[in-house]
Amino acid sequence: MKIWRQAPSIVQLQVLIWVAVLLLIFFSLLPMVGLPTSVINTVVNTISYAIIIYGNILFLYPVFYQKGRFVSYGISVAFFLILTGMLKGYAGIILYKHFLLKSEQVDLLSLLAYVPGLILIYVLSLVFRIAIAYFTLKQQTEEIILQKSQAELNLLKSQVQPHFLFNVLNNIYYRVYKVDPSSAGLIERLSDIMRYFVDESPKDEVPVATEVAFIENYMALEKIRIRHGATINFEKAYNPELRIPPMLLMTFVENIFKHGIDKSRKQNLVTISLIQQDGFLYFKTSNRKFISAETDSSGGFGIANLSKRLSMLYDQNFELNIDQEGDLYAAFLKIPVK
Repeated sequence: MKIWRQAPSIVQLQVLIWVAVLLLIFFSLLPMVGLPTSVINTVVNTISYAIIIYGNILFLYPVFYQKGRFVSYGISVAFFLILTGMLKGYAGIILYKHFLLKSEQVDLLSLLAYVPGLILIYVLSLVFRIAIAYFTLKQQTEEIILQKSQAELNLLKSQVQPHFLFNVLNNIYYRVYKVDPSSAGLIERLSDIMRYFVDESPKDEVPVATEVAFIENYMALEKIRIRHGATINFEKAYNPELRIPPMLLMTFVENIFKHGIDKSRKQNLVTISLIQQDGFLYFKTSNRKFISAETDSSGGFGIANLSKRLSMLYDQNFELNIDQEGDLYAAFLKIPVK
């Protein structure tokens, strides 16, 4: 029988570790000092260890060490260990006095005597941080592999002889072109979109020019469904060979046509910009927000899913902002590029 139906999370692993530490301290002290003293020492030691470990990995290390402030980090660690050691000693003395009726003298030297024992805990906090980072990275990697496998499976399910469909579309294109070139152009765009889904979307990265061509084809097909059309200003400034993950920008464009176009309005203005600058790619969209009875809340799920995907791809090194003021909807995405 399996104890875990799925791999334990980082939080679950940490809970298990602390439970094991607590039990280890308690049962190692119990034969020597008895039950009451064992309970007090176990509680005081476990709490002080947790303060040292999480204080270092969650605050001191990222605030000082990761930003190159090594001297400040060393001073902060020393002060932190001294303060925690003194608090640990004082808490133990107070608990002994209250529960065991044992009175001990409280002075600076007796409190400082608790500090050296915490130095090893500080060293262990660095190991603890490495372990958490490893398991987090491993979990993210497994999630990415799972999502990629699921996407490939879904793609295989949807591929009903794609090359046959492409050949049919090409034949239709040449027939329609003789009588209606504009309609033939739309058929060509549809063929390009289908080819993108089959050939490009399974890849880890695609040229940004390919991604933009896909977006422009999608917008051209969407515009024919709008009675009075739409004015789309698309500003572009980037290296065409720059590579980005596929379908990364599509969520914003889909939301424009789902929630930002009023088919009965004669003026639908959409502004889009894709700019490469200083090692980053900036993608911005702006449009009027129009909510009809036909629209749903799927756009919110699209943005939420996009945010999760960005976190897996770039960790915290990206910006995603949605700004809604009145009937104006603006989206902003900033990702690092090489």
